[in-house]
Amino acid sequence: MTRKLFMALVLAIVLWGGVSSLWTQPGQAGGGAQPSMLTPPGDAVGIGALGRIEPRSRVRKLNQAGGMNVSRLGAMLVKEGDRVLAGQTLAEFSDAPQKDAAVAQAEATLLQSEASLARIRAAGRPEDVKAQQEHVDALRAAESSLSRDAARSDVLGPSGAAAQSTVDRNRFAAIRAKSDRAEAEATLAKLRAPWPADIAVAEAERAGAIAALSKAHADANLSRVFAPIDGTVLKIYARPGDQVGGDGVLEMADLDHLEVVADVYETDLPRLRQGAQADIVVPGDTRRYAATVSEIGWMVRRTTQASTDPVAATDARTVEVRLALDQEGRAAFTRRINMQVQVAIRR
Repeated sequence: MTRKLFMALVLAIVLWGGVSSLWTQPGQAGGGAQPSMLTPPGDAVGIGALGRIEPRSRVRKLNQAGGMNVSRLGAMLVKEGDRVLAGQTLAEFSDAPQKDAAVAQAEATLLQSEASLARIRAAGRPEDVKAQQEHVDALRAAESSLSRDAARSDVLGPSGAAAQSTVDRNRFAAIRAKSDRAEAEATLAKLRAPWPADIAVAEAERAGAIAALSKAHADANLSRVFAPIDGTVLKIYARPGDQVGGDGVLEMADLDHLEVVADVYETDLPRLRQGAQADIVVPGDTRRYAATVSEIGWMVRRTTQASTDPVAATDARTVEVRLALDQEGRAAFTRRINMQVQVAIRR
């Protein structure tokens, strides 16, 4: 019983000494120069995170246009590793020749409508106008002669000097000559200046032809894959004759500007600032690559970085932070898109 009492007394003394040391302030007796355990950690501590290599332009996955009925690839115009320019044609689907024929047909229809409009606006040719003018002059002379004959018949008819049939015939001939002259003058006016209604109809036909050509061009573009940016072809998923699947046609990116995308824990955000310097470390490589924080994300989400640590917080909430690599880093990671790296952001 005495031995148990002795051990209990020793344990009480040890516990009392430990508690006393926790509350010993720096500079007091027993504390020496050691800081208190309640002192917060220093502000010079950096931020560590996992990251991945990604182009600033992001990796673009190019696929067929939505709603297309034809998904069989007709021609692949590039190969992996080729540098391409924005707007360059990268691939064509099997219905591209048919769409090109529709474009040619629409162009021919537009040319025809423009020629018709030009003909209407130009009215008659000079020789046609001259011939019609002479025809009008002749009809005017004939009308004048027939009008005089009809007037004389009207005077002689009541006196019996002219038969009634002659009077009626001369009167009818004068009326017909007047009608022919009016018709010829209308034709002459049309040759000299086109009718506004004719011009309006021709302009409407041309507008319809232009719209049809625009639609044909749009349909032809849907049968092709164009580069959205200047960049490099990273991966080709479909070959000529293949049915394009869920992977799309190809992937490309601008490799001239590479970045590191780091998942930084939300609790580290107060210590993070744009422009901060960082070191990028590749597991198994002793070299360090310099980077600069260029963009801090706006959304908190679950981490996307994979980890082999069995006790890692796989459901941790992080913010996406982008870091721009220097020239050495860009050269080292050109062929390592999506590779996982370690990021150490300095304060």
